[in-house]
Amino acid sequence: MNFTKRSGMKELLDGDHIPFEDILLNMRELNTINTLLGGHAITIAGFKKIAGNKKQVHICEIGCGGGDNLVAVYQYAKKNEIELKITGIDIKKECIAVAQQRTELQDATLLVSDYRAIAFDKKPDIIFSGLFCHHFSHEALVQQILWMQAGATTGFFINDLQRHRLAYYAIKLLTQLFSSSYLVKNDAPLSVARGFVKAEWESILDEADVKKYTIQWKWAFRYLVIIKNNAHARS
Repeated sequence: MNFTKRSGMKELLDGDHIPFEDILLNMRELNTINTLLGGHAITIAGFKKIAGNKKQVHICEIGCGGGDNLVAVYQYAKKNEIELKITGIDIKKECIAVAQQRTELQDATLLVSDYRAIAFDKKPDIIFSGLFCHHFSHEALVQQILWMQAGATTGFFINDLQRHRLAYYAIKLLTQLFSSSYLVKNDAPLSVARGFVKAEWESILDEADVKKYTIQWKWAFRYLVIIKNNAHARS
């Protein structure tokens, strides 16, 4: 495996005609991985950074999957008495079907769509994605950043994987030992190979003409990219 550049291999989950039961198992196991390895905590950190002291916030997640990130933010908002309006977008109807079953998301707007086809009547405060960006090419990500920037009134953030040899082989071993999902076994290490190094995020953001941003390394092998309107930090 060459870790000097992003892998161009497509993940199995990006294919069509995957049985619903297989997608459901994949999402359950990914939720466990995100919980244990701090992925949801990173999403909450991004939300807190952009929301600040707001007590009414409209969030939108693109590539929301089964809604696990949205539920994590919902639980944080409820605990901290924040009135939360939720929109989730995913191109796979199976993923939205799972999200619709979540008790916490019964009042959410959940859309089966390519995110690029969505035009908001009222723009959300915060747009974000979690483990979504690595599915896209460099060029597509520049356009995705432009879409998020134009669509969010307060800011947007991205939670995605660092491409690293140790992360690749660690998740490959763990999923081979403990996963029951062929999708997870194949796609989890491939996701790392399709992940990013900091310089690649800097290049994507620069090409999207984003001048003010922060890129924070987070355990375990993640980057939290934050763009807050009227921010002055770049690090």
